[in-house]
Amino acid sequence: MNTKKTAILIFANSAQQEAVNKPFPKSSALFDELNKQTLQKVKRSGLPYFLFSEDEQLGTTFGERYTNAIQFVYNQGFENVITIGNDTPQLKTSQLIETAKKLEYSPIILGPSKDGGYYMMGLNRSQFNVETFLKLPWQTSQLTKHISRLLAAQRIKIVFLKMFADIDSITDVESVLNGFRNIGVNLKKILLSLFSSEKNTISFSPFFFQNTSKEIKLNKGSPLLLHI
Repeated sequence: MNTKKTAILIFANSAQQEAVNKPFPKSSALFDELNKQTLQKVKRSGLPYFLFSEDEQLGTTFGERYTNAIQFVYNQGFENVITIGNDTPQLKTSQLIETAKKLEYSPIILGPSKDGGYYMMGLNRSQFNVETFLKLPWQTSQLTKHISRLLAAQRIKIVFLKMFADIDSITDVESVLNGFRNIGVNLKKILLSLFSSEKNTISFSPFFFQNTSKEIKLNKGSPLLLHI
């Protein structure tokens, strides 16, 4: 595997910013741990990587910030980019390495998430078009379907990975706890505490039947080169 051809893009906000974006308590501690785990997994892959938090991202919309980040990595001379966020604890180092290998013969790899987006994308430079990317329905449940239809029309085959759940809501926390065991002791403690406190809040709050819906800002996501 030629590691000089492929770089990982970690497109993820800081724990402090996630605490503002995510609609549940204790999210700062949660995403602090998730950010640490994500970075550790990426380092173990041995691949070059770039980290884009809210301080490094350029653009007004999510699509602009994400597209600009990908473009920057290509501008550094890489042929392939593997993009990930910070909210999928099921992701393993071995999957990053395997995706890099698959990119040697497949132009696009997608790890779909249960919310309709994706937790990881491997993309060859040949499939990256700025105008097309900016028009994609980012942060919606139609993202993966839209990409699939777009590439199917061009007869480009997507290699799909196993579906995982992003952590964007308390329901996702429960899904991760029930469906994935090897998430680390510290993270499991945080998730259990978060789920338990949220469950008690719902059970005993006198405002339970009021409209408490909040906008959820999903994480699908000048850069800083951390390792080559």
